[in-house]
Amino acid sequence: MTHTEQYLQEAADIVARLDRDAIERIVALLAGTRAAGGRLFFLGVGGSAANASHAVNDFRKLCGFEAYAPTDNVSELTARTNDDGWSSVFVEWLKGSRLRRGDAVFVLSVGGGDRDRNISSNLVHALEYARQVGATIVGVVGRTGGFTAGVGDAVVVVPTASAERVTPHTEAFQAVVWHLLVSHPALQQVSTTWESRTR
Repeated sequence: MTHTEQYLQEAADIVARLDRDAIERIVALLAGTRAAGGRLFFLGVGGSAANASHAVNDFRKLCGFEAYAPTDNVSELTARTNDDGWSSVFVEWLKGSRLRRGDAVFVLSVGGGDRDRNISSNLVHALEYARQVGATIVGVVGRTGGFTAGVGDAVVVVPTASAERVTPHTEAFQAVVWHLLVSHPALQQVSTTWESRTR
């Protein structure tokens, strides 16, 4: 079997095993957040940060959310990292954004953070603060889901189809899930351009 065949077979296996109920729980929570006037904050690092930026665009444009990602402002991100350290950048940004009950934090991450092993402590501190203020926590993560899955209200854990390819599959399926969400009839408010022109 070629690498291409193997990778696509793994992707098909993940599709078959994705937790549909968890996705629908995220839909319900996000619909409730928007209906109550809550805001949506995306947190991710590395490839997940790029996914967060793309997701902000889609949720704002297609679904009418007020949505943001701290990694979209490199000046603030690097200033906070330089002055205060990487582990506090997200929590301090959320505090500056006045995160409150009624808002939602959407985590895109491979590991989801691990307090005990001090992995992605920036996510851990941010989620502890989100819990403290009563914000909703949702996410799409990989592996066992780590800290995010443990504290989240609804979290999709991308099934492991290959121990050697957890990261690429997780980051790819973050995009699959959020595109499912922004095209979900309970969330989408505006048609995408190409689809609207073919009707």
